[in-house]
Amino acid sequence: MAKTNLLLIPGLLCSPRLFAPQAAALADLAEIVVPDWRRAPLSIWDNWESAARWIVDQMPPGKFALAGLSLGGMLAVEIMQIAADRVTKLALLDTGMRSQNEAERAVRRARIRLAEEGHFELVLGLQMSRFIPAYRLPDKKLVDEVMAMCGEIGVEIYKRQEELAAVRADRRPDLPKIKCPTIVVCGRDDAATPLFLAEEMVKAIPAAALVIIEQCGHLITMEKPEETNLILSTWLKR
Repeated sequence: MAKTNLLLIPGLLCSPRLFAPQAAALADLAEIVVPDWRRAPLSIWDNWESAARWIVDQMPPGKFALAGLSLGGMLAVEIMQIAADRVTKLALLDTGMRSQNEAERAVRRARIRLAEEGHFELVLGLQMSRFIPAYRLPDKKLVDEVMAMCGEIGVEIYKRQEELAAVRADRRPDLPKIKCPTIVVCGRDDAATPLFLAEEMVKAIPAAALVIIEQCGHLITMEKPEETNLILSTWLKR
């Protein structure tokens, strides 16, 4: 039986390390592609469509299953605007489809300024409070792994990702057009993209189901890898 082609899209500040547990666990089920932002020209971040097209170009011809986390989930929905006919099933992980208000854009601009002024480590520290729940911050192994992943992305890519995220369109009106089987997965304690954002996506997508991971934050693939692997393997086999 031929394996499914599976595209896993990392989020902001996330290298392929984000999906390392899934790449290992799902290898028997799928031929997995995880885009590496470090190998992309910075110009892909000029607009959402150019980023989406670069990602699709990483895939072999034909159909594929599609999953993305956070910014990667937003990019997955952008891919549904340009290549929905190639997507057999969709998994949206810890993400949201709303546009940014002025206060949210101001916070992003402030983080960009800190990075530009040489305070990238401070920016990463601030992100930890959004990525990892407070009760998991004493878990040194997890925190070190997440910090190492974010450090791999670096300042320039981070700045371009933040700039693009700040000007994203509200994709909620486009969600009812998604016809393929879809799961929306969210950590119960996700501070970056809270559960209500997942719930509103499930209500809008006709063939969607909500999966909640208890006692988990934003980076479900790293914080609860075994549970995430089971969710994704079930989704792939369905």
